Parts: sequence; structure tokens; C-alpha cells
Amino acid sequence: MAFVFQPPSTASVEIVGRAERFPVHRIHCVGRNYAAHAREMGMDPAREPPFFFSKPADAVVANGVAVPYPPRTANLHHEIELVVAIGRSGRTIAVDDALDHVFGYAVGNDLTRRDLQFAARESGKPWDTSKGFDHSAPITAIHPASEVGHFHRGAIWLQVNGKDRQRADLAELIWSVPEIIVELSTYYELVPGDLIFTGTPAGVGALERGDEVVGGIDGLSVLRTKIV
Repeated sequence: MAFVFQPPSTASVEIVGRAERFPVHRIHCVGRNYAAHAREMGMDPAREPPFFFSKPADAVVANGVAVPYPPRTANLHHEIELVVAIGRSGRTIAVDDALDHVFGYAVGNDLTRRDLQFAARESGKPWDTSKGFDHSAPITAIHPASEVGHFHRGAIWLQVNGKDRQRADLAELIWSVPEIIVELSTYYELVPGDLIFTGTPAGVGALERGDEVVGGIDGLSVLRTKIV
């Protein structure tokens, strides 16, 4: 097959203990999935159906790689999250089968241009420019579920320059991982290579150039990112 120019390389994520990499198809993100975070964003934390937004596959940034401060914002925020890597296709998935579609788990940071997000929200416009920008999805290597099991609880935390910003437990998720998979599969066919960022706890805040951002989840790798 001939192309008018060389296609870009496939975005991918490292897999713990393997030479093969996880090719990224889509990045789905869940909004307001911790009650305390919903409240700090000025929203009602009632358990309504989850809503979703997306990032481009090539927004992924490997663990330890510096992230340039993005243009067109004066309020870049961190959002530490459990990331689910999908390894089996499915549409309209039953809740009892949902975890069978999980390849593994990672730690991610849903970087957000908060000023653009608030402006879009107030005017009823899409969130794309606030969420789906270049380098907006730092992520650790994926731990296969066959080796680490599934995550229903455990500490989730983030520090900036050694000081706590976010600290909660995965048990506080409003919508669990199986429930997220079920709901998302009614909108899209989930396929191997999809990543799902499952939402962030309270404590989001601004980042500046030079900040050292470190975050993790019990049982997974620690995510380290410098803003430059």
C-alpha cells in the first residue's frame, strides 16, 4: 500500500516484564468519578451515569519523560488516575464479563488545561482543547492483569515537588472498573489497544515549569514526570 507521506509510528506503552509493547488504539477518559473531586469542581457528585471524553493515542508520554508546558494555558493541572488497558474486543458487555476484557493496569496523569476546560464548560463547548493536547497523557508501563490481578481498592496518590496533592483510595470510585467498561461498551466497540483513564480523586492543582510530579497506585509502578 502506498501513502502520500510516511504514516506516523504507532503510539504504544511499555508492558512490565515483556519485550512486546501495547499498541494504543483510543484513549477514553471518565469524568468526575470521585465524589470529592466532583465537589471541588463545583459539581453535584450524585451517582449519575458516567460521561466520557477522549485523548488522541499519541498523547501518551512514557514514564520518566519530561512534558513541555502546553501553549494557550496559564493553568495546567495534574489528575492522577488508574488506567485500564483493554485486551479483548466487546460491545454491550455484561458486567459479569467486563474484567475478562482487561489486559492490564497502569498509572496515568490526565493533564488538563483547566482554564480552557472551565471556559468550554461555561459556554457549552467541547472539552477537546482542554484535554486532548500533545503530551497530555503520561503513563507508566502496563502491569498485566494475569500477574497483578484486578484493582478494586488501594491507595492512589500524587505529589508535586515532594508535597502531597492528591491522596485517596480506589474504593472511592463512584463507578467501578467493570461498570465503566459496561457503560463505555454501549457507546463504542472496545478493542485491544484501548486505554481507559478512570477518573481522578480530589486535590487537583496547578503545575509550573520545573515541577517534579510523582504519583502512584498500590501494586503498580510509580509515575514520574517533570514539567519543562
